[in-house]
Amino acid sequence: MLALGAAPLARLAAASERINVGFIGVGNQGMSRVRGFLKHPDVNPVAVCDLDTRYIARAMAYIGEQRNVAPVTFSDYRKLLAMKDLDAVCIATPDHWHALPAIEAFRAGKDVFVEKPLSYSIGEGRAMANAVRKYNRVSQMGNHIHNDLPNYRRVVELVKSGVIGKVERVQVWRNGESKGIGAPANSAPPKELDYEFWLGPAPRRAYNENRSHFKFRYFWDYSGGMFIDFFCHITDVVYWALDLTAPRFVAATGHRDLTDDNAETPNRMEVQYEYPGGLSMVWSMGLQGPPGLEDWAIGAAFQGTEGTLVTDYGRHKLFRKGKEVAEIPAPKMNIPDSPGHIREFLNSMKSRERCTCDVEYGHKLTKAGHLGNIAYRTGHRIEFDDKTERIVNDKAADRMTGRKYRKPWKLS
Repeated sequence: MLALGAAPLARLAAASERINVGFIGVGNQGMSRVRGFLKHPDVNPVAVCDLDTRYIARAMAYIGEQRNVAPVTFSDYRKLLAMKDLDAVCIATPDHWHALPAIEAFRAGKDVFVEKPLSYSIGEGRAMANAVRKYNRVSQMGNHIHNDLPNYRRVVELVKSGVIGKVERVQVWRNGESKGIGAPANSAPPKELDYEFWLGPAPRRAYNENRSHFKFRYFWDYSGGMFIDFFCHITDVVYWALDLTAPRFVAATGHRDLTDDNAETPNRMEVQYEYPGGLSMVWSMGLQGPPGLEDWAIGAAFQGTEGTLVTDYGRHKLFRKGKEVAEIPAPKMNIPDSPGHIREFLNSMKSRERCTCDVEYGHKLTKAGHLGNIAYRTGHRIEFDDKTERIVNDKAADRMTGRKYRKPWKLS
């Protein structure tokens, strides 16, 4: 008997229509993606890979309940990618493990769904974008709000229609954490986790339970904090609506005021972006939303010559002269609704058309987030040359656009 919510086997796609998918990384976000992919009858889960045997067991139990199949399991993603009958992989590893599996998957002729932020560094993102183009593969970055909700489409249509005039400034924010993650002592890694492999190209560090699994994002070796975790989600609508390229200048301030933990990344931060053409975008990570919008935990406010349009993931409001406009003018819809973020990826695998949030677009979003963190970590106002993707006249900052990989790992 199938578990509640399982897809009846009779409704599954015929074998000739199925897409064989392997899952690399099945922790918290990885399991969410397993659940999402298995909602689609043409997905055939053929492989599961993780460095923690507890996560593999959990994923296998779920897939068995839903589909009554037992995928092949791996601890080494390279063995998974060697499978000849594999069509695509979903990569939901920590950020420092996005680039290598994705590039090797493209090289092996696989299509790739990879989590946001796209990469650990600007250099990794460029290598991923080059590889997806070189090997002509379909890709999607897991910025699911782009397609899973209709709100961003309506906001983009409104901004492009000119309802708020020329946009001169955008305020973007996300409330920062107010509670620390604690400061456990270093210890031996759990026997179920291959910690040496988990570190991969990152520097060797003593094991600490806060440095792996979900909390990895708070340490510079593996990620860039809550800032980079949410940057792509909310700035997506800004880049989409304004057709932004990379910022020219970036400056940042911030701090971590949660002194009862061992995390490294800031929980209070403000980043000033200056774009070609004069547009300014300010990202704030504070206790609450901007004045008048304190109850909006995350959002973007487009400030134009004719009004201000405020949005979060699922709603938007229009203000003129400080007062909310009750009836927002409806522009002619010109952005088709999406079948959903995962469904778009699966459809594109069949049509071989580009996804709307593919690796190349994902790189454009993610590198702006990386520049904000570089400005914060160096304390410098940096100048970025988007043609070369290098930071101008600042060697310390420029070195942070990439990283030195720990042997034997190489970015190629």
